Amino acid sequence: MTDISVATAPLDVARVRADFPILRRTVNGHPLVYLDSAATSQKPQSVLDATDAYYQEHNANVHRGVHTLGNEATDVFESARQRVARFIDAPAEGVVFLRNTTEALNLVASSYARELLSPGDRIVLTEMEHHSNLVPWQLAAERAGLTLDFLSVHDDGALDLSNLDELLAPPTKLISLSHQSNVLGTVAPLRDIVAAAHQHDVLVCVDAAQSVPHMPVSVRDLDCDFLAFSGHKMCGPMGAGVLWARPELLERMPPFLGGGSMILRVSLERSSWSTVPHKFEAGTPDVGAATGLAAACDYLDAIGRDRIHTHELELTGHLLAVLEEVDGVEVYGPRTLDDRGGAVSFNVSGVHAHDVGTILDREGVAVRAGHHCCQPLMKRLDVAATARASVYLYNTHEEIDALGAALGEVRRIFG
Repeated sequence: MTDISVATAPLDVARVRADFPILRRTVNGHPLVYLDSAATSQKPQSVLDATDAYYQEHNANVHRGVHTLGNEATDVFESARQRVARFIDAPAEGVVFLRNTTEALNLVASSYARELLSPGDRIVLTEMEHHSNLVPWQLAAERAGLTLDFLSVHDDGALDLSNLDELLAPPTKLISLSHQSNVLGTVAPLRDIVAAAHQHDVLVCVDAAQSVPHMPVSVRDLDCDFLAFSGHKMCGPMGAGVLWARPELLERMPPFLGGGSMILRVSLERSSWSTVPHKFEAGTPDVGAATGLAAACDYLDAIGRDRIHTHELELTGHLLAVLEEVDGVEVYGPRTLDDRGGAVSFNVSGVHAHDVGTILDREGVAVRAGHHCCQPLMKRLDVAATARASVYLYNTHEEIDALGAALGEVRRIFG
């Protein structure tokens, strides 16, 4: 089992929770127990204040004006880029601001796969991918004559890497996979996969939506070629997404969208493009969201991502134990803390996941219920849907116990 004693001082969860105004509210007469951070995280006051301060004090369009507010807005936006780059330990010239992970992955599928690959080239994915890391590649394959192949998933939720070298052989040009599954919590052995891919001259695209918010992630250490994540899952605002890509790849890739900000020269006949990463940021950016994302980076680093990760592992161990004690509950994914994160999917026998979620909500417990944008994985698990509880830095062991008690109510109602 993973050693969860390596972090420094334990997380002061009571102090953390005081930073999140929404955690003071009630739901259906019960204190809110929010166990849905894999879908979106809650926001601390410092992030809310930073976003408000931008609109109250600096709001203007960026990169186009010579007046004071325009210069301030540009400084805020570009400072956010630098801050995000430090957060993921990556060169800032590779940071492209977008709306979310989905748009970031679509950019790679469109501007790299569709435009730079050739008919017959292969892209490798996995059976556990979120639709955001599946549908864009399907579109690229259909439109550019590419082929797709897949790493399978073991019954315990781990990736089956037995045929990895075979799948990385020509004509494979790229492998795209999630760092951590949003359904199973499985953490992929990325360093090994990246090393193997690069030995075959295959590029690696990482969906890091479920990892960057929860653990230290270093682009330099992973040595991946593309990495995408969303600010709203890491205490930042919605509308702040990030693609990091090797700048030399961005130089080769054609623009994703056309319009203002991404151009250098425009005539009636043709246009030329701005430098990277601006070449991929057409139109007015969401500067307020970028500001909030930078504040979220500050907030998480001030607490310590190692400390957050340790706290989440402790909660996840507790969660797995509580689910095991409830009659008729089946858990999907790793049953230990080895190579897993804090998203735990489960079903209660004889009860649809949506009914489970509804009864839990009556008790003030918020979980996600459905296919989690992973319908192929649901088919692999032979289920229509699951309930999913996911933890973050502001969750407590008492909330895990509250989930267990609420599941007892599910059992009482449905027999």
